[in-house]
Amino acid sequence: MTDTVRAGLVQQRWTGDKDSMIDNAVAAIRDAAARGAQVVCLQELFYGPYFCQVQDADYYSYTERVPDGPTTELMRQVAERHGVVLVVPVYEQEQPGVYFNTAAVIDADGTYLGKHRKNHIPQVKGFWEKFYFRPGNLGYPVFDTAVGRIGVYICYERHFPEGWRALGLGGARIVFNPSATSRGLSEYLWRLEQPAAAVANEYYVGTINRVGVEPLGDNEFYGQSYFVDPRGQLVGEAASDTEEEVVVRDLDMDRLAEVRDLWAFYRDRRPDSYDSLVTP
Repeated sequence: MTDTVRAGLVQQRWTGDKDSMIDNAVAAIRDAAARGAQVVCLQELFYGPYFCQVQDADYYSYTERVPDGPTTELMRQVAERHGVVLVVPVYEQEQPGVYFNTAAVIDADGTYLGKHRKNHIPQVKGFWEKFYFRPGNLGYPVFDTAVGRIGVYICYERHFPEGWRALGLGGARIVFNPSATSRGLSEYLWRLEQPAAAVANEYYVGTINRVGVEPLGDNEFYGQSYFVDPRGQLVGEAASDTEEEVVVRDLDMDRLAEVRDLWAFYRDRRPDSYDSLVTP
């Protein structure tokens, strides 16, 4: 019997307020579940605009506690109602003045499993993230879910191969990469980096981007959310570059063993020769 996971990605545009973004996401999860999705990931900082286009302390008001904040609590109910695993990226407050770019992971029965905090934080024009977030301090957790072991790697982190490998060594079968990325050089890299990571680490990658131009800047988010298999091949087509979309794809997990037997990258690793890579 084939081991298949039906997985979903939710690609949204900014609606103008937090409540309607959450309502739209809940509706999209319902849609994905109705199409048989067993695991669904939302986009980076899904309930807000991508406010890192500016540096404005007013946006600290978007922070919530995880797991006991209102959005994580709501998504636990949604996960249980539809029987789906959820990856829910939010703006987390650990304590007043200490904030993280975080993704909560919720199992199909509504159990909160843990969170990934974005470790790599950019600070360049249009992506002023160090103003808002501390670097993550939880490493690269892998979560045991109803669909197997999954990991999360948020947006800018995709440029760093070390975390991708850490998630593979942790046993991830699928890694989700929720993002907010705009046209330019990034658009070329979007089709390059995640397939390369899937091949190098021999797992599936689901990568999500938002769409549209938001009022805080002139960056145009180009969507094109997709799944890629461990051979580096897209699973179905990428999503639209201009429209909202719920992407649902069947991921053949038997392919993982097939690829690992063919390309024995984990067998042939030489960690004893890598010391210089982690020397400051």
